[in-house]
Amino acid sequence: MGALKGIRVLDLSRVLAGPWCGQILADLGAEVIKIERPKVGDDTRMWGPPWMPNQQGQVTKESGYYQCANRNKYSVAIDIASEEGQALVREIAQTADVVIENYKAGSLAKYGLDYASLSALNPNIVYCSITGFGQDGPRAEEPGYDFIIQGMSGLMSITGEADDVMGGAQKVGVAVVDIQTGLYSTIAIQAALLARQHTGRGQYIDMSLLDVQVAALANQGMNYLTSGKAPKRMGNNHPNIVPYQTFKAKDKEFIIACGNDKQFKDLCIAIGYTELLDQPNYLRNQDRVKHREELIPLLSAYFLTQDAQVWVDAIHAVKVPVGVINSVEDALNEPQIQHRQMVVNIPHALNHDFKVIGSPMKLSDTPVEYRHAPPQLGQHTTEILSQFRTEAELNELAAQGIIDQLNHPAA
Repeated sequence: MGALKGIRVLDLSRVLAGPWCGQILADLGAEVIKIERPKVGDDTRMWGPPWMPNQQGQVTKESGYYQCANRNKYSVAIDIASEEGQALVREIAQTADVVIENYKAGSLAKYGLDYASLSALNPNIVYCSITGFGQDGPRAEEPGYDFIIQGMSGLMSITGEADDVMGGAQKVGVAVVDIQTGLYSTIAIQAALLARQHTGRGQYIDMSLLDVQVAALANQGMNYLTSGKAPKRMGNNHPNIVPYQTFKAKDKEFIIACGNDKQFKDLCIAIGYTELLDQPNYLRNQDRVKHREELIPLLSAYFLTQDAQVWVDAIHAVKVPVGVINSVEDALNEPQIQHRQMVVNIPHALNHDFKVIGSPMKLSDTPVEYRHAPPQLGQHTTEILSQFRTEAELNELAAQGIIDQLNHPAA
């Protein structure tokens, strides 16, 4: 039994931040009903290649992007621009505990699907709105995109190589703002569900991508507030810890994350460079940070004398954090990742060998369950809407194009 068993979620979101939140709730046992546009679906259904192959190895129309954020959900295809479609969604909302949506601020009011409308029908509802800039402020009406937010929030100003090595601002290789917003939204929703137990009512949650990424500046944001100096790009170097970066060995790069003074001492002993311990400027981290321009060139030249695995093995033996830089393929084949079941097989209607990245949440009593693969568009329309309409009524709605009952074969 999942931790959130008995919680019904109406997921009106698309792309990544909202769907990521919905998938976490679904993994934890909630019933998540994803509303999608008939014939088209979530925007990310078209964001391929790559496309999932079917059992015969033929390319389908199921994109990897869509599948990363929509497992364990029920896909119901409803045209919410139609009055009949809006009425259906309102009926589902009356039975729901949670609504997730990421439309532009205020745009669902014209459909009667905003918080004011739905909470009037269901005062217990927890309604989470995800936008780029929040529900108020000078940019509230603008759409928000992860890439733009990475730039506006300051994240890109501290990501990439330093300017003095021909660097430039870089975005993170994953849509990290969307992912973090999905995580924060999940936390807020669960908090609101707990609060409902003692307040007796639901509430509205206003989530902003920009707010989330500013919060996630963490130590870099506080470094600025503390010093008055804006952090700069430092490549793979750490602003507050030395050595904590990549180094080039004879064959390839590897990573050292030396978090305290004892680890630095152990590092020097492990690599046979104990002369560094004779230098007072290198014994304390605060001094190593101050004198990094002297220390790092010494280490860099030293590490060029052996292959990366030689150094990794020696450093790992003394329990100083160290590692290679894996490709995604290498990472997913790491024995530790395999052991932790972070690659999971969930049979798909079109491919019984279908695999997904697993959930990192390991709960002892209410573990994550992989109940079903990311759904095909409209796969569960009939199953869910039969709770609200007769078969004849559903057939009529389908004939009018208001709903889509088909299991779209993605061949």
